[in-house]
Amino acid sequence: MPLTQQECTAAIAEHSAGFAGAATGNLDADVEFCPGWTVRDAVHHLTRVQWFWATIVEDGLTERPDHLEEPERACDETAVEVFRTGADRLVRVLSGADPAAPVWTWAPAQQDAGFVIRHQVQEAVGHHWDVARAAGRAIHISAEVGADSVDEFLNFSVSNPSDVEDPPPPPLDGRLGFACSDSDAAWLVADADPPGTASVSRTTKAALDAESVPTVVGTGGQLLLWLYDRHGDPAGDADADALDPALRQRFRRLCYTD
Repeated sequence: MPLTQQECTAAIAEHSAGFAGAATGNLDADVEFCPGWTVRDAVHHLTRVQWFWATIVEDGLTERPDHLEEPERACDETAVEVFRTGADRLVRVLSGADPAAPVWTWAPAQQDAGFVIRHQVQEAVGHHWDVARAAGRAIHISAEVGADSVDEFLNFSVSNPSDVEDPPPPPLDGRLGFACSDSDAAWLVADADPPGTASVSRTTKAALDAESVPTVVGTGGQLLLWLYDRHGDPAGDADADALDPALRQRFRRLCYTD
């Protein structure tokens, strides 16, 4: 970890293609974990997200762009092809970008194209899973993509000292671990200062066990889906039985997944 730029863009391309394939002919299906959405809504959403971040990086925008004119929502007959075209553009832009180039992102600690390159992997993976599930299909999330996405989530989508909500959420008041069953990646999450934020450190499953840290265990892909509160995967879910329900709830309140 982390994935290389080439590995990130390859994963975005792979999962965007899988997303388009699962959406084709299935626009009316419900998306289970996005209440009120059909696949049609998911296609429009990911089209818009990928267009937005391709524009941020391609134009080198360093301020939050509050007045970008978004593309119109495509009709059913062209929605998937419009998505494919946008996904191809995103992959092309991110493949050619300098990861160190300054651009605006929602992460105060990383204002560069490298953040976009890395984060767009889990955007494509997560929505691929959503739409594939709506079509009754399973997807494969590689060990490398899963572990890197978990690492990125824990470091940027969990309340941390560089990005404190106002008011901050309740503190974790404890420790918990995450351990991949398909690689040696593992993490310890603990309270940080100020209260309502968390620190994340890489560790090992053996170290978590030695300290009796309650740990969520699964493949990298299963852990990523658990972090986004997705469950019922045909390949199985992450095992979170070691977590006390109250600790689980406090952790969830530290996470930002919008």
